[in-house]
Amino acid sequence: MSSVAGQISDKGLADYIDHTLLTPTATREQIKQLCEEAKTYGFHAVSVNGRWVAMAAELLAGSKVAVDGVVSLPLGADTTRIKVAQAKEAIFAGADEVDMVADLASIIEGDAAYLLSQLHAVLKVCRSMRPPVIMKVIIESAALTKEQKIFACRIAQQAGVDFIKTSTGLHPAGGATIEDIKLMKETAPNCRIKAAGGIRTAKQVLAMLESGAERIGTSSSVQIINEFRAGRLNDDTNSRQNR
Repeated sequence: MSSVAGQISDKGLADYIDHTLLTPTATREQIKQLCEEAKTYGFHAVSVNGRWVAMAAELLAGSKVAVDGVVSLPLGADTTRIKVAQAKEAIFAGADEVDMVADLASIIEGDAAYLLSQLHAVLKVCRSMRPPVIMKVIIESAALTKEQKIFACRIAQQAGVDFIKTSTGLHPAGGATIEDIKLMKETAPNCRIKAAGGIRTAKQVLAMLESGAERIGTSSSVQIINEFRAGRLNDDTNSRQNR
């Protein structure tokens, strides 16, 4: 097990996880199940489409689980005005955090002015709330070159966003990688990093945390915690047998 694994409990691990259900075919019953699982396991947040933010907020009222609403998922190509409106709607519906997909064209073209302006506009909405709403910006790192990733992270840090997030988990280029987490953390040390996309095992989660991620987005959350618990039990059994 990694050094992180040796220092963390299953409840501690759960608090790093945004329990995610972003498929467009998600139903009311599935959202209810998502929220119940989040409360049972102690996940940091549930991450849902705007359609379900109000319902999730109602189901999680009085719990420690936050509601994370997504903006401009999965493409990020909406105009700034639309992204601002989506962020406001999510927040007024009960979102404690917002995950917004960055304008990928501006990243690829190196259009710092457009990207910075858009990030500032959505961040202004988040910061105007009391308490302030956490803003994460998704850069779809697997679809970018190293130079484009560095550019996106520097602009995000300049804007002052809370988190830079690797991926939507819906892009064909792929999801989070250890190399991208390290690069993002090095390039934007003032921002926290959220790893998401293709994370399905406890081993992957621990590796992401070891590399500098401070939040994990995954739809395999329950499986991951159960796997982690089983591993800890096996380690404890082996250690007692070897004494």
